[in-house]
Amino acid sequence: MKPLPMRSLDPVDSVLRMKGREVWSIAPTATVYEAIARMSSRGVGALLVLHDGNLEGIVSERDYARKVILQDRSPRHTRVRDIMTERVIAAKPDTTVEECIRLMSDGGIRHMPILDGDRIAGVVSLGDLVNWTVTSDEETIDQLEGYIEGRYPG
Repeated sequence: MKPLPMRSLDPVDSVLRMKGREVWSIAPTATVYEAIARMSSRGVGALLVLHDGNLEGIVSERDYARKVILQDRSPRHTRVRDIMTERVIAAKPDTTVEECIRLMSDGGIRHMPILDGDRIAGVVSLGDLVNWTVTSDEETIDQLEGYIEGRYPG
């Protein structure tokens, strides 16, 4: 059976179902060096900062560049809590892909946790959402071309 077409009005939970719900995190007491090493080994650009399972913030490569490198701080001696973003912009699983892109664009962020109540349902990047939207547009164009060429079923 062919999968349902992707749409920008799909809930972001659809993106998580496809990409996976794995969440990479770090403690606020960890060093920035440990955070960067974890991001590198996982191939991600941000980590959620969790303390006793609670979301305390988010730390990204951008935080590292702006708050450690440019301020000539030592990543081995600086703690994640000292550079993390505490006011996290998050969405719910039923928030549309389109609305998530808008939230991220307005907030100037590239990574966003998806929260189902207090539970972390996953994390999406702006790249995940753009890829979803591009695939959605390609599917729509293919369907329209099929309709024009008489390949449209029904």
